[in-house]
Amino acid sequence: MSALHDLRVLDFSRVLAGPFATMMLGDLGATVLKVERPGVGDETRAWGPPFDADGAATYFQAVNRNKRSLALDLQSDADRELAVRLATEADVLIENFRPGVLERLGLGYPACRERNPGLVYCSITGFGADAGARLPGYDLLIQAMGGLMSITGAADGDPQKVGVALVDVLAGLFATTGILAALHERARSGEGQRVEVSLFSALLGSLVNQGSGFTIAGVVPGRMGNDHPSIAPYGLFRAADGELVLAVGNDRQFETLCNVLGAAELAVDHRFVTNADRVVNRAELVPELEARLAASPAAVWASALIELGVPAGVVNDVAGAFAFAESIGLEPTVDVPRVPDGPTGAAPDAVRLTRNPIELSRTPAQYRSAPPRMPNGRGTGETAGPTDLWTAGPENP
Repeated sequence: MSALHDLRVLDFSRVLAGPFATMMLGDLGATVLKVERPGVGDETRAWGPPFDADGAATYFQAVNRNKRSLALDLQSDADRELAVRLATEADVLIENFRPGVLERLGLGYPACRERNPGLVYCSITGFGADAGARLPGYDLLIQAMGGLMSITGAADGDPQKVGVALVDVLAGLFATTGILAALHERARSGEGQRVEVSLFSALLGSLVNQGSGFTIAGVVPGRMGNDHPSIAPYGLFRAADGELVLAVGNDRQFETLCNVLGAAELAVDHRFVTNADRVVNRAELVPELEARLAASPAAVWASALIELGVPAGVVNDVAGAFAFAESIGLEPTVDVPRVPDGPTGAAPDAVRLTRNPIELSRTPAQYRSAPPRMPNGRGTGETAGPTDLWTAGPENP
C-alpha cells in the first residue's frame, strides 16, 4: 500500500510548480484528478520541441504522471457545478489561477471550506495575493526580480538564469511540504486549512547563505561564476583536457589536494593555510592549482581525489549525468505504463521518465500511469458523477 493511497487531490494548476507538487503526491499514492481547459489543456502540452513519437510535448510529461485528466469549462454552469462537487469530495485542492479568479467562480477557499471543512486548499501565486497579484508569475521574471540572476553567471558577464525553471520546482516542493503538514495537522483537528506559496517567496527562502549574508551582514552578493563566496578552492578548474570541479570544504581536504597535486608547500603557505585565507587570496590560489592540474586529464584527477576523500568531479552533460547515475546504482529513470490509445493508435507501451528521488522503505513511490493525453470530451454533471471520476480508469475518465 502506498503512503498516500487514500488521498484525493483535485488539481486546477498548470505549467510547472503546481503540477510538480501534484505529481509528487501522485507518486506517493494519491489519486490526482487534473482539470484542464477544453480543447487547450495545460499550456505545456504545446511547449516544444522536443516532442515524443506521438507529438506530445516532453515538457508536459515531465510533471504529469500518475494523474487522470478531465476537461472542464469553468464558465459553463454544468461544468462549474461538477468542479464544485469534486472539490467537496477532495482532500486537497491545488490551484495557480490569478488571485480572485476562483473566488468569482465560487471555487475560492472560503466557499470550498464551507462545503468541505477538511479540505487542504493550496494556492500558488507569482508574487502573493496582495499588491503583487497583478504581476505575471513566470519563472524567468522571478529569477530576475528575486536576485537569482544577479548572482548567476561570470563576474564580468551578463546576469544569467539557471538552466531549468528552478523557482517553479522549489515552489512545488514548498507547496508539497505545506500540503503534507496541513494534512498531518488535519489528522489531529479534523480541519483543513489554506496553504499559500508564492514563487517570489520560494526563491527568497532558497537563497540560504546568500540571503543571510544580506539580512545579517548587509552584504549584497554579486556574480562569481563558479566560485563560492565563502569557500575556496570551490569551483571550476582547468585540467589537461577540460574542466575539473573541486569542492574543498575544509583544511584537511585542502592538504590532501595539495599532496595529490605534488604541491605540499601550498598547504603550509601563509596565504592558503585556512579556508578564510584561501577565500581572501583566491586570485593567487587558482593559478597555482591550475598549473599543477595541467599535468593530467580531469577524469584522472577526479578519480585520484575522490579515492582520498576530496570532493571532485568532471562536468557531465545531461546524458552523462544519467549515465553516471546508472553506473553507481541510482536507477535514475523509470518506465511508466501508458494506455495504448494515442492519436495515432501506436503509442508506446511505456514512457521513460525521471524517477522520483524520494526513497521510502515500506511505501515507495509508485508509477501507475504515464502523463495523460489531452482529454477528448468535457465532463458535465449530467454525464459523470464525482465519485465515478475519482475511481475511473488509469488515465482519462
